[in-house]
Amino acid sequence: MTSDNKTGKLTMKDIVLKGSIIAVIVTVPSIVSFMVFWMILDNLIQAAIIGGLFTLLQWGFH
Repeated sequence: MTSDNKTGKLTMKDIVLKGSIIAVIVTVPSIVSFMVFWMILDNLIQAAIIGGLFTLLQWGFH
């Protein structure tokens, strides 16, 4: 295989790896913020709303 065939093409492994990294970057802070606010407030609904707002805020900065 020549290097010309490899340039610019993503393998399935690369796509899965990069997608998984992006998923972790987006998901982990949202879950952590939800859990922290749930423990602090002891109210599931308020924690879910704050976690959702945190997620939207996080998406705004990506």
